[in-house]
Amino acid sequence: MRRMAVWADAKRIKDFLRGLGTFLRLLTYNKVGFLGFLIVIFFVLLAFVGPRYVPLDTKTKVDQIYMPPSREHPLGTDHQGRDIWSYIVHGGRDILYVAFLTGLISTFIAVSLGSLSAVVGGALDSLLTTMADTWLTIPQFPLLVVLAGFIRLDNLLLLSLILAVLGWAGLFRVVRAQVFSLKERDYVEAARALDMGLAHIIFSEILPNMMSYIAISFVFAMTSAIYAQTSLVFLGLVPFSASNWGVMISLAWNRGAIFFKDSIYYIMSPIVAISLLQLGLVWMSRSLEAVFNPRLRTGE
Repeated sequence: MRRMAVWADAKRIKDFLRGLGTFLRLLTYNKVGFLGFLIVIFFVLLAFVGPRYVPLDTKTKVDQIYMPPSREHPLGTDHQGRDIWSYIVHGGRDILYVAFLTGLISTFIAVSLGSLSAVVGGALDSLLTTMADTWLTIPQFPLLVVLAGFIRLDNLLLLSLILAVLGWAGLFRVVRAQVFSLKERDYVEAARALDMGLAHIIFSEILPNMMSYIAISFVFAMTSAIYAQTSLVFLGLVPFSASNWGVMISLAWNRGAIFFKDSIYYIMSPIVAISLLQLGLVWMSRSLEAVFNPRLRTGE
């Protein structure tokens, strides 16, 4: 019995590794997209593994303020003589966490409601469409600023949920339009004729044919979340830790770093980190489209 269990576990591991290998191979069909994937993996490892090996420099050293890059300080030092590289390593975790959760929640809401609206139709479709249209007319960032005045957005899950609730409406309309075109296909009509149920029709027949678009929408929802939370942190409306990239930019601005010629590394390091992460996500979306859309692959 134990031997059979070990054999089953080994088979599951083998299947997982085979699937992972296939996924990575498909990512390489688009070279730019694969480069973006490597950039994203680099930042994930930097944010979640890097802090184990790079301690956060919190000691003020007045004799090392705005030092240029060196072997000891690869990105130089800040307005208190602290190592900038350590803050870059420790500053990405919150941003990646909020971006992933926001993308996941907003995509789930938009895909679920958009599919349900198109498949069911009728009064439910009119209600959800009207709600989405109304939601799109609300200026999101000013509303975020107002909410930050009433709600303490120091909880990452709460911030992710608010950003997701504010950002689902645009994707809802596109998903609804896609499902309208897919629900008339023969395989969907066959599933209806066999009375397979609404959940089966949506999640087994329609959504698998939209996975490339859903994956790309998830990535762009992440990029939008990064912009939103960085802006909120820069304005001081979200009390994150001092190592957060947005907090680094805010402190550089408030401490007058822009007026010191040697502070360019302090100002640009978090900006470049955020820009590279955004670029990696956008580039990675090219490969994700090839993974989920076989028609875009060549050479097979």
